[in-house]
This record gives sequence, structure tokens and C-alpha cells, in this order.
Amino acid sequence: MSSHSHSDPHKVVIAALLGNLGIAVAKFVAAWLSGSTAILAEGVHSLADTGNQGLLLVGMSLAQRSDPDRYPLGREKESYFWAFIVALLLFFVGGVFAMYEGVHKLLSPGAEAHGSALIPLGVLGVSLLMEGGSFFVAYREFNKSRGTGGFFGALFRGKDPTIPVVLLEDTAAVFGLCIAFVAIGVSALTHSAVPDAIGSVVIGVLLCGVGVMLARYTRSLLLGEGVTAEVRARTLGLVEGTQGVLKVTQFLSMHLGPQAVILALKVRFRPKMVLEDVERVIDDIERRVRADVPEMKKIFVEPDSDYDAERDPALKTP
Repeated sequence: MSSHSHSDPHKVVIAALLGNLGIAVAKFVAAWLSGSTAILAEGVHSLADTGNQGLLLVGMSLAQRSDPDRYPLGREKESYFWAFIVALLLFFVGGVFAMYEGVHKLLSPGAEAHGSALIPLGVLGVSLLMEGGSFFVAYREFNKSRGTGGFFGALFRGKDPTIPVVLLEDTAAVFGLCIAFVAIGVSALTHSAVPDAIGSVVIGVLLCGVGVMLARYTRSLLLGEGVTAEVRARTLGLVEGTQGVLKVTQFLSMHLGPQAVILALKVRFRPKMVLEDVERVIDDIERRVRADVPEMKKIFVEPDSDYDAERDPALKTP
């Protein structure tokens, strides 16, 4: 078993959803009172994040449903699909909108800052505290499952997209708030709307960048990533340590979801074993693997004595 504890994705998502909902309302009110494009972009960003967390919860719920006739291997990939949709929404709804609003304001003739800057700056300050709290919850849960690897390596090596999505969203939100704070402050000092508009464009670029990172990560999960090298080595050790097994000649795995893996093995058994003994050893393999690696939900074992990996077309690159 893994030495580190498991994180709680539901806790992370719910904390982020509640925080972003309150922040979005406050930002829209401040944008209406001040006319700030940067804080309007931040309001849309928070609204998009709120919807995104709702979609993550939808994905978690749908992944638990069972329809064996239509989905014989389960619906765990729902969590990957909805995380991919979240990445697209972050890019288009958050990033593209923010850039459009900023460019539109830059091109507007005679743009001048209007309204008091105190309200948006106060809202941004409170929002920064709330986003910081959400980020702290996500980062704490992430640390429970990251192991000893580096931050980015652990972030994109994991097979559960929920915490990385929320963590990167919160990170983008914190930086976006800082950018908006500076942009609005400079606009108030210079009595020009240009810094505010530039701040909106920078926020848009930031959100588009995070959206691309998340889309690339979740796309890889949707295509069907295998288990990590650590899990592969542990599983191989369990199988080849089973009495009656000589060697695993082929090891194929694919994550259907964060906690659901298909495992397909070609196994060389001890020579001249009768069918009943082969079946018993296969049962032992399944029991040992599931006891130590419970995410191995579907295990398929094929007896094989002459498999040659060099002749396997599935393993050859085009």
C-alpha cells in the first residue's frame, strides 16, 4: 500500500465552489459600482470557476453510476471528461472573455477611470483572503497524495484530475487578484483606464495558459494512461511472487478513473500445470493484487509460454 494518505477531492471542490460563489457576487457588484474592466474579468473568472466546480461534482456523481449493459467496464471516465470540459470553459469563458474586454476598453477612445477605487480594491482584498483559504484546503489535500516528488511532477503525474484542477484554478485566481489589484490601483492614481484594461488582458492570458495546461493533462487521462512506474513495479512484484508463476511476459494497464484500473497480463506459469492449478494460481494473483492495489478493479490473466514482446505490433511505434 502507498505510504501516504488519501486526499478528499469532494472536500476540495465544495470548499472552492462555496468560496467562488460568494467572491463572484462581490466582484460583479464592485465592477458595476466602479466600472473596472479588470474586476469584471475577475468576476467572470470566479463565476466560471463556480460553474467548473459544479461540473466536477457532476462528474464525480456520474462516475459512481452503474449500467453494466451499456458500460460493462463502468463509468469512471466521467470524471476525466468533465475535468476536460472545465479546462475548456476556463480557457474560453474566463481567459478569452477577459482578453476581449481588455482589448475592447483599450480601443475605446477617451478611456478614463471612473468611480471610486476603494470598493473594488476592498473587494479584491477580501477575495484574496477567501481564495487563499480555498487554495490552502486544495494544497493541503494535494500534499496528502503527492508523495516525495516535486510539485509539478506530482501535480500532473496523478490520475485524479479534481485536485490539480482546483489547485491550478485557485493559483490562477490568486495571481489574477494581485494583477487586478495593481491594475486598479494604477488606474486610480493615473486617472486612466488603460492600466485597468491591460490588467484585464494579462488576466486573460493567465487563464488561457492555465486552461491549456489542464486541457493537455486531462486529454492524456481521457486517452487512457497506464499506472505509474511505482504501481507497476509493486504489482509486478506481487504477481511474480505468487507461487506457480515464473514470469509476467506482458503487462498492460489503463486508468478508467482515479480509482479504477484495467489490468491485463500474459503470465508464464510453471511447466506442466493442470488446468485446475492454473485457475487456482490466477485466483491467487487476483486476490494478492486487489489486496495491495485496490484500484485494480478489472484483472485479466492469460496463460502464455512463448510470448515475444519484440513481435508484438501493439508495442511498436509507427
